[in-house]
Amino acid sequence: MQDIVDFILEIDKLKGVTRKVKPLGLERYENSAEHSWQLALMASTLSHLAVSPVDVHHVIAMLLVHDIGEIDTGDTMAFVEGGWQERKRDELAAVTRIFSLLPEPRRSEFLALWKEFEAGDTAESRFANAVDRAMPVLLNLNNNGQSWRENGISYERVVKRVAAQIKAGCPALWDYLEPRLEAAQSRGFFGEGHGTHG
Repeated sequence: MQDIVDFILEIDKLKGVTRKVKPLGLERYENSAEHSWQLALMASTLSHLAVSPVDVHHVIAMLLVHDIGEIDTGDTMAFVEGGWQERKRDELAAVTRIFSLLPEPRRSEFLALWKEFEAGDTAESRFANAVDRAMPVLLNLNNNGQSWRENGISYERVVKRVAAQIKAGCPALWDYLEPRLEAAQSRGFFGEGHGTHG
């Protein structure tokens, strides 16, 4: 029991990892724990639209662990270009440390879920990645492009970063987002520059 409690208290730190997009109607930025919770609910409500049948409980478990490495590494905006190999190496070291607090078999199960999400080569991980890519888009579409404008992220960079993964995991979700992204472009929701962080 103490090992499990230690793990649960360690992951409390995810609440302190700040992301770049603000929750709707709030002035503060969201944290990675909120993001993971919202993704789990989004996946559970969209699972019938996955490109192929998925085990939704497996998807939810994957989404709940996919950002735990950010406890050690912090969040990197999805639209950053470059440095991803080093970033993923550091995240793997972080999740290995954090999951090592748990006894087996949970330790290995959680690490396997994290690796599956990163690999993106199962129906569940493709769907999970689609949901992960879509959520910040939905927030930005509904808050006048707040993080895109603040960080100089162009329409082209957003589409390049999210379209393929969303289409691969949940085509209906991309069908919903694509015209809304085009409309957002005409409304000035995107940054002018080629920001690399934020």
